[in-house]
Amino acid sequence: MSHSNFMQRCIQIAKNGLGQTRPNPMVGCVIVCEGKIISEGFTSPYGGGHAEVNAIAAVKNKALLKNATLYVTLEPCAHYGKTPPCANLIVAQKIPNVVIGMVDPFSKVAGKGIQLLKDAGCNVTVGVLENECQEHHKRFLTFLGKKRPFIVLKWAETKDGFMDVERKETRLADAKPNWITNSFSRQFVHKIRAEEQAILVGTNTVINDNPTLDVRHWSGNNPVRLILDKSLRIPQDYTVFDDKVKTIVFTEEARVDSENTRYKKIDFSRDLVHAVCEVLYQENIQSVLIEGGKKTLQSFIDANIWDEALVFIGASDFKKGLKSPVIHGTIESELAFGKDVLKKYKNPC
Repeated sequence: MSHSNFMQRCIQIAKNGLGQTRPNPMVGCVIVCEGKIISEGFTSPYGGGHAEVNAIAAVKNKALLKNATLYVTLEPCAHYGKTPPCANLIVAQKIPNVVIGMVDPFSKVAGKGIQLLKDAGCNVTVGVLENECQEHHKRFLTFLGKKRPFIVLKWAETKDGFMDVERKETRLADAKPNWITNSFSRQFVHKIRAEEQAILVGTNTVINDNPTLDVRHWSGNNPVRLILDKSLRIPQDYTVFDDKVKTIVFTEEARVDSENTRYKKIDFSRDLVHAVCEVLYQENIQSVLIEGGKKTLQSFIDANIWDEALVFIGASDFKKGLKSPVIHGTIESELAFGKDVLKKYKNPC
């Protein structure tokens, strides 16, 4: 097998850490001896072992490491954080060959791990499946490079392009949404929520639907709830204020924080999207799923602050109602859920 085959396997197993490793990147690692994989590892939840550490620990016969090649999607770290440097461990185990997908742009690494390995006499190869590794690490790279979270837009629309019927605001605590998609699509949405660190909605979405914004139909961590509520109109008995999940409310009003709910004052009249992204960067939130209504979604589209868009198209027609957001992007894939279709857009900019 070639370097590319083994690196592709690294990317595959790295996905086991999706939604679990942040703020660390989800790295994958395989160790090969005489053309055969003898061990695999991926990044543990934050505070646990990195991919290289887990892969090395899984090798039963450590004597094999002296003739092995270690493959990893991201440059091994060279600094002390929650765990010791992975590059030091590789050197200590006398692994002679290291193949790296991409350089880590994090300032405390950024080539230092590669240099440490080379100085110790390791044969280092960098850039194998580099584009694929960059795509895999897109959340981590966007956060470091653009100093904002990776932004995923999500909405459902009918075949004739509506995302909701015309309706007035309701303050009923038992309000129910108007479903456009089927149960399979809705379950997949919960999978998407489990993959991103936070989920953002606007005031009207919460008032009209009283959403839970959790992953009850999937396994994984519930995302941080982000609520846009300029004048604090959302009733305090709504689910988003149950304190069961970390919640951040963006507002212009003052209110005392509760145990798990914080209020962040921002100016809604001045570049709202960038103001929100600045706060989220400060909060170390690396990815956000925008599930708000048309106004919220369109504001991110108009500001060109988005990376991917997931548009579910249901089988029904509304004839009239609230038109869907207008987006211009590259369609990357289409996936069917029964009669529903999920279109994935990528921002070409």
